[in-house]
Amino acid sequence: MTPLTLILGGARSGKSSRAEALARESGLEVVYLATAEALDAEMADRIARHQADRAADGWATVEEPLALAAALAREARPGRVVLVECLTTWLTNLMVHGHDIDIATADLLAWCSAPTGPAILVSNEVGFGIVPEHKMARDFRDHAGRLHQRVAERAGRVELVVAGIPMAVKG
Repeated sequence: MTPLTLILGGARSGKSSRAEALARESGLEVVYLATAEALDAEMADRIARHQADRAADGWATVEEPLALAAALAREARPGRVVLVECLTTWLTNLMVHGHDIDIATADLLAWCSAPTGPAILVSNEVGFGIVPEHKMARDFRDHAGRLHQRVAERAGRVELVVAGIPMAVKG
């Protein structure tokens, strides 16, 4: 397993299933680092379902919506793979909570440059669509695109998942 894998794809593309399959295939202990926040009842139900699925696999779950680099530093180690779901949700959280995106992404990229254990990072590819109408949406798209480029530079493996089919982009 490469130290750092980036899995990109659109909504419902199969990227999460692909990342989970890679984690299972690694034969390592798996820690699922979840970035979502339960801000409404539907999201709370969705999170509960995902937690139950991971528990059935024997995976530990760590909920961390903001301090992603610190959580990776704490959880990643040899013999364990950390699956991060997902970078775009994390970026959304940073924006909504008014955090400095440049500082947070610099911290994450520093960790990605010297990972302390294998990690699989999942993210939504948002650059294939039209230019968003609103400034916040354009800012989000731009932050995500720059983050994906920088993480991909550091990753040994990058895959794009389309219609459930993973395509090797790097590695």
